[in-house]
Amino acid sequence: MKRNLLSIIILALLVVNVVLTAIMMVSVSSASRKTSELAESILTTLDLEINGVPASEQVSGVSMEDTAVYTISGTEGADLNIPLKVGEDGNTHYAVGKVSLSMDTTHEDYAKYGAAETMDSRVGLMSDIVYSVIGKYTKEEMQADSAAVKQEILSEIQELFNSDFIYSVSYSFLFS
Repeated sequence: MKRNLLSIIILALLVVNVVLTAIMMVSVSSASRKTSELAESILTTLDLEINGVPASEQVSGVSMEDTAVYTISGTEGADLNIPLKVGEDGNTHYAVGKVSLSMDTTHEDYAKYGAAETMDSRVGLMSDIVYSVIGKYTKEEMQADSAAVKQEILSEIQELFNSDFIYSVSYSFLFS
């Protein structure tokens, strides 16, 4: 009789434990979800990087299907060779590479400005912006804060077109 009574008490405690665990999991998961949403909104506000991608690029809302890329390169497809501001070491350094612009093909201004011929006719103006912005930075500044450089190039190119159909700038440079 004592064994059965002990088994019933253990079973009752087991059921209570399962119920309390379920209640705890429900309350913890909702709190965890709210914390995650709060952290995401803070990161978006501060434009911090999540997994190496700036928050401003994550919330752009443009899918890969609706993205066209235009590459700004030197003459005949050669790499851009941009002289940088003289740094602390006193040497002249160069940024050698290409700049790519991501364009939203669903944007109303894409039809007007985004065609290859139209972009090709304005490549000189865009190259001038890239040279002037990147030329203001030293090698160390370019390596330390590339997001600020990209944002400055983006805002000046958007100002040139008076549109935001270009939503992102990326570049790949080697520094010499």
